[in-house]
Amino acid sequence: MTGGRVERRLAAVLAADVAGYSRLMGADEVGTLTALKAHRREVVDPEIAEHHGRIVKTTGDGLLVEFASAVDAVTCAMAVQTKMAKRNSDAVQKIAFRIGINIGDVIIEGDDIFGDGVNIAARVENECEPGGVYLSASAFEQVRGKTSFGFDDLGEKSLKNIDRPVRLCAVQPAMRSAATAGATAETTKPLALPDKPSIAVLPFQNMSGDPEQEYFADGMVEDIITALSRFKSLFVIARNSSFTYRGKAVDIKQVGRELGVRYVLEGSVRKAGNRLRITGQLVDAVSGGHIWAERYDRALNDVFVLQDELATHVVGAIEPSLRQAEIERARRKRPDNLGAYDLYLRALPDAFSGNPEPATRALPLLERAVAIDPDYAAAHAAIALCHHIQYQRGSRREQEKDAALRHARIALARAGDDATTLGAAAFVIGSEEQDYESAFDAFDRAIGSTPSCFMALSFGSMIYAWAGSYEKAVEYGERAIRLSPRDLALHLPYNGLAYAHYFAGDFERAAAAAKQSARVNPGFGPPLSVQTAALARLGRQDETRASARRLLELVPNFTIRRLLASGFSSADHRVKLAEGLRLAEIPE
Repeated sequence: MTGGRVERRLAAVLAADVAGYSRLMGADEVGTLTALKAHRREVVDPEIAEHHGRIVKTTGDGLLVEFASAVDAVTCAMAVQTKMAKRNSDAVQKIAFRIGINIGDVIIEGDDIFGDGVNIAARVENECEPGGVYLSASAFEQVRGKTSFGFDDLGEKSLKNIDRPVRLCAVQPAMRSAATAGATAETTKPLALPDKPSIAVLPFQNMSGDPEQEYFADGMVEDIITALSRFKSLFVIARNSSFTYRGKAVDIKQVGRELGVRYVLEGSVRKAGNRLRITGQLVDAVSGGHIWAERYDRALNDVFVLQDELATHVVGAIEPSLRQAEIERARRKRPDNLGAYDLYLRALPDAFSGNPEPATRALPLLERAVAIDPDYAAAHAAIALCHHIQYQRGSRREQEKDAALRHARIALARAGDDATTLGAAAFVIGSEEQDYESAFDAFDRAIGSTPSCFMALSFGSMIYAWAGSYEKAVEYGERAIRLSPRDLALHLPYNGLAYAHYFAGDFERAAAAAKQSARVNPGFGPPLSVQTAALARLGRQDETRASARRLLELVPNFTIRRLLASGFSSADHRVKLAEGLRLAEIPE
């Protein structure tokens, strides 16, 4: 590397080793080596290849792997640990890997990599529990909101030979059902089927050979879910729970049990030039029988017509009494320009994250979308959310609040019966102006048109809690969780439940709901204030101190004075929350 320019790149680095390797070798050297080779050959190496990883180097018991994507690295690691747990369940000699993942700058020398990015990954792995996967904060930021996994915040750790503390997160398996606070994947029973026809629409496989077209297939599925959700006679699983099955070879019957639905729609999208080929098949998840299948070849400019056509066939197959007129009535306002639609889809995960940094990333895309199509209500609602997040959790500049309200009003005026847009706009107006009458009217419109809308129910849960309608808040929150038990935005309805229970005086349930909200999205600050106050009211001192410490780490400028001046909810509610936080010794 001397005498020339050092080559660097940003990479996701995975470090793994075998826990207790020396002890295992001492007890049975030949057996350990044989078992380790089998695990590498049958589990580890195939998963690395499947997730586009590159093995940089190996040692006797460990390996270093480079990925271009943090999501691929984490998904690979969890796949390995899941399969290893199954293999170990029947094994006499159990081999458990520890895995650490970091995103960082690496130095390239031939096929090898060096530097802090590698060193931190190795130190994160050293901290990991056997059978676990730990992430550095930089890795967590890249995967947050993009996988179905849960995360436990472990706080900052001083790592050997690393000059600054590093915050760590432990990855937890995807929750099978979050409907009961504290439920885990291992203990949750299959969800009961609803009384009315129920369906989940799985991500359509992108057959275009171009990863950049993945978002297009996702948008197709999202619009089909939206169209189906408008039928009050159907129970439709929300997008984010369905999308936890992306890229997986799934057992349709298992999907039905995990999501509590009778029907599953799956398919594929192939985009070539200005042409689309879409295939879809509807499967009875109880019997495994195929109900309906079809292939469509269309010009790209017919995409929205095609979405409605596909939705019509699906609904007709499972609910014959529904008529074409209902599909026509149910169509939502769509942008006139596909360019605006593409930009909106790309910005959507960041806009709905609840965190300032992703919201900042989303804004330029959304502003381009409304520049192309000024009447695009969904994009205006997403812009309103981004400014709301920046105001409440960042700058506190009045221009952010003004922008949030301006775009929320535009969205509300142009939303028609688009439930997600109505819900997001109502949330901003209810939060920033306490105009609960307008917010409630918008939520009624949203849920009236689309009873299965997860986002409208989630936003409504928070606003009803802040307005003092605790029973309504709990009803909305619990409905949202049941509709989308694997949703990446489950922190929102759990946050609504936490506020409702706290303000109603049920501090035990408030603490449990807030804990679930923080578990789903560890970077989301609001539930930590409720959790801290509720635990303090319950007199659980050790847990209170830990929660308060995490709150102040995440929001260093959090004070009781700032809370009281924030304007969210009523003054009485803010005082009640402040009283609990004073018991927790949060700074004035």
